[in-house]
Amino acid sequence: MADKKDFLAIDDYSTEELRAILTLAREQKPLAREHRLPHTHPNRILACVFAKPSLRTRVSFEVGFRQLGGETLFITDKEIGMGTRESVHDVAQVMSRFCDGIMIRWFDHQEVVDLAKYATVPVVNGLTDLNHPCQVMADIMTVEEHLGSIDGKTVVMVGDGNNLANSWLNAAIKFPFNFILACPEGYLPDEGIMQKAEAAGASFMITHDAREAVEGAHVIYSDAFYSMGQEEEAVKRRKDFAPFQITGELLSGADNDHIVLHCLPAHRGEEITDEVMDGPHSVVFDEAENRMHAQRAILATLIG
Repeated sequence: MADKKDFLAIDDYSTEELRAILTLAREQKPLAREHRLPHTHPNRILACVFAKPSLRTRVSFEVGFRQLGGETLFITDKEIGMGTRESVHDVAQVMSRFCDGIMIRWFDHQEVVDLAKYATVPVVNGLTDLNHPCQVMADIMTVEEHLGSIDGKTVVMVGDGNNLANSWLNAAIKFPFNFILACPEGYLPDEGIMQKAEAAGASFMITHDAREAVEGAHVIYSDAFYSMGQEEEAVKRRKDFAPFQITGELLSGADNDHIVLHCLPAHRGEEITDEVMDGPHSVVFDEAENRMHAQRAILATLIG
């Protein structure tokens, strides 16, 4: 497929292409909820490759593609041994002969880039250490459901400059919203992505003051202080991130109609309190559901 496209990072796509995906997701959502979604992809196979445990990524991709009439395969890193037992090139070539698309949730971003390079079917980044683009597409969908267009809104992420912060920066390159990251010193996003966002004229700011960051904000975003693979850093991170917990008191300065997002899983009582997680401004479970709708639209767009 000389014209095949992958979904590795949000800024690989034009604003118009991203808008088309979001529009399709909104159109498909009520049909999927009512079990009326047309089976546009019968006899198509999506390989779902995982190096990390997952609730939302696995269920949302598998259910979403099956709603299109396709079938899915669950494959672990131990089974394929990509980059160890077998080269990325050979894995990509073989899987492309068997499947119509590959979704991969992996650690090493470059290996996913290489997989997409050598595969002849579309590859979708379900998460790497560098990017989490499908999550942020679902987040944008959720913001627009509750607040209208994301254009002109202020999105504040309180926490780590991790793969989600990187993907929010990529999104800020394509959509005209203001992104603020409130993080401890030493936990900045990827330098290359920050430079790219700055060069593109994206509206973003990095601060180490969470209270200042959320003042007047429309969207407040939370993620775990430590993720899979960072368990050995948990004690240090809990200490460093303690001032960045999202509490009702912290949110008192946000816009009156603000919404709270969390990509989940949440460590309640660490990065976010029960009061906020279960409060009237929280839309985290709408956000979780929208993973399926946004990703299904991505798959429907990429896989013929």
